[in-house]
Amino acid sequence: ERRAEALLQTLLLLGLDYRYGGTSPETGFDCSGLVAHVFREAYGIQLPRNARAQSEYGAKVGFSELRAGDLVFYNTLNQPFSHVGIYLGDGRFVHAPKTGAQVRVEPLKGSYWMKRFDGARRIQPASL
Repeated sequence: ERRAEALLQTLLLLGLDYRYGGTSPETGFDCSGLVAHVFREAYGIQLPRNARAQSEYGAKVGFSELRAGDLVFYNTLNQPFSHVGIYLGDGRFVHAPKTGAQVRVEPLKGSYWMKRFDGARRIQPASL
């Protein structure tokens, strides 16, 4: 399945350093830079460079309808849609969390994340 391509691209980036404004494996990533990189590499899709703008792409999906490759959005800066990650399936998502941390996998239903969940979007590449 082609959706697996985005997941593979994402998993290859685990452990890379967070960097505010970062957009590449060489420099590190911030949350939206990670998402933009994965979708560009996997599908040739150019997404905007901030989580708020990315939250307007694709189709809205409910929490119970999440599929691997969907984008998950959070309010982490007292601003809606201020953080984004990629759902991996199995109740986990991957993201670039913050300065001093690395790209990592987190439980979707962790209390910190559940309190801040803003919604999810499914970006369907044209070839799927």
